[in-house]
Amino acid sequence: MTDPLDSPGGAPLPLIVLELRDLIVAYFRQETIVPLQSLGRYLLFGVAGALLLGTGFILLGVGSLRILQTETGSTFHGDWSWAPYGIVFVELVVAGAVTWTARGARRTRA
Repeated sequence: MTDPLDSPGGAPLPLIVLELRDLIVAYFRQETIVPLQSLGRYLLFGVAGALLLGTGFILLGVGSLRILQTETGSTFHGDWSWAPYGIVFVELVVAGAVTWTARGARRTRA
């Protein structure tokens, strides 16, 4: 059996068009769909991690506020009733700053 590409006239035009179409589709999949799937996976893990981290910070804040309000006796009563909220706020800001700094340090290493 002879190969149509070996004939003196070359390959028939419909065969060339089909091969070109297959080549374009394969290139499109390789250069767009596969990277988008990787990006989607990356975003999924990022959003899931952010939600879990946010939930953890909220629970940490509520727990430490509860501890300050119940376990300190009469220290934060009266005019000092706002202090546990301020302490928890500062605690969460510091924890957020530490997280942000650790994230930035990891990016500069990579």
